Parts: sequence; structure tokens; C-alpha cells
Amino acid sequence: MQEGLVRVIATGGGLGRLPRAPGSWASLATVVFFAFSGPYLHAALQSALLVLLFFVGIWASGHYAAAVGKGDPSEVVIDEIAGQWLALVGFEASLSNLVLAFFFFRLFDIWKPLPIRLGEKLPGGLGIMMDDILAGIAAHFAVTLVNRFLLT
Repeated sequence: MQEGLVRVIATGGGLGRLPRAPGSWASLATVVFFAFSGPYLHAALQSALLVLLFFVGIWASGHYAAAVGKGDPSEVVIDEIAGQWLALVGFEASLSNLVLAFFFFRLFDIWKPLPIRLGEKLPGGLGIMMDDILAGIAAHFAVTLVNRFLLT
């Protein structure tokens, strides 16, 4: 039972098993989910969901990685889901915000500039999750700057 639950959570309901770019597909699915649910969820509830994703993600990704014997298996996408959600939290679900958050999150997640790269050096599930959380913070900040200075 626990093994199946770990697999479902860690792989984002199976999105991580897609053959090409599973992290991007998980990020896109998160953006679509936010587009439909975000307008109905207060920012505090969006934040609470993020905290839940983070801690459940640490648990599930750590257990999954240990079970398959890999440090950060590519099929684990709960980290992308949490990071992408963080990039969106508190924003209006406008097309510009959705596109910008997706673009900046994928950019920072793939590029991994310092200090984002340092996040993945942490052990176990925390390391799997932390680089994406840091990428989500950077993306959130970038979307805020674009909204503040370019889209006003």
C-alpha cells in the first residue's frame, strides 16, 4: 500500500513516467490546475497546499529514490509540481502570469544557477525537493518584477 502511494505521489500521478520531458509536463499540468483552481483558492490556502506538497514531497521522493537506488530519479516530478506551484502562489491566474511563471520556473529549474544548484546537494528527499523550491522562489520573484516594471 505505502509503496504504491509513494510511487503515485513521487511521479505526480504518473506524469513522471512520460517518455520525454516529464518535469516540463508536470510543470504544465500544475499551471493548468492553477489556472482552473487558483481563482477559487485564497492565497493562504494556496500557501498551505504548497507546504503540504513540500513535506509530502520530501517523504515520497526520498522513499522512491531509495527504492529505485537513484539519487534523483527523472520520473520523480513532485518536486517540479511543488516548485511550479510556488512560482504561481498569490498571483492572479491571468494568461501572462501563467506563461511567465511556467517560463521562468523551467528556466531556473533547468539552468540551476547558484544558489539553486546547492539545493540538490542536500541529502535524500530534501535535496530532491529543494532545488525546485529555490527555482520556484526565483521564478516567483521574476514574475513579480515583470509585473511590477514591464506590465504596469
